[in-house]
Amino acid sequence: MSRPSPDQHTPAAPSGRPRLPIPGSGLAKGLAVTLRTMTRKTVTQQYPDAQPELPPRTRGVIGLFEENCTVCMLCARECPDWCIYIDSHKETVPPAAPGGRERSRNVLDRFAIDFSLCMYCGICIEVCPFDALFWSPEFEYAETDIHELTHERDKLREWMWTVPAPPALDPAAEEPKELAAARKTAEKLAAAARAESTEPESTDPGSTQPGSKETEPEGGDA
Repeated sequence: MSRPSPDQHTPAAPSGRPRLPIPGSGLAKGLAVTLRTMTRKTVTQQYPDAQPELPPRTRGVIGLFEENCTVCMLCARECPDWCIYIDSHKETVPPAAPGGRERSRNVLDRFAIDFSLCMYCGICIEVCPFDALFWSPEFEYAETDIHELTHERDKLREWMWTVPAPPALDPAAEEPKELAAARKTAEKLAAAARAESTEPESTDPGSTQPGSKETEPEGGDA
């Protein structure tokens, strides 16, 4: 494949000769860009005096809502970096009613995340079946020692209170299936309650209805 000649890229003058660039035109264009930039208002934020406005879906750190954790170990098993450490023990729960049997449940002893290994993929948050892990926009957790980047559950719980509220639902969006099913069930129960309240009370076969006359037996008294 032949290379194009320089004459194909140089604009031609009306006389047919190639038009040569004006000396210093490139420098003039560069200075023009510099002058336009110098006259614009700066947008630099003086951190840490001015905190940045982060988007609501910022992946800063992971907060732990300990009350929802059932120690199912699903987040630790699905973590591709193996940076989640969980310890627990079993406790026996007395029966809720007399005559019932005792039950055992897992109690969380340790929940730690090593953020020096975490790649912020969010898999642990997605697979948690009980909504115990959330994204927090906090990002100021730098340490001088890499070993101090393993944060325990107390620190993860503090970050939980910095999790922003979920955004409002779109008014034009479809109703969630869970809410639709719950609403239909509530409507059926309300309709059944209204039907029971308007149903006439049943009467005994031997009793007489109000306003009716009792018929005397034929033949009179013996």
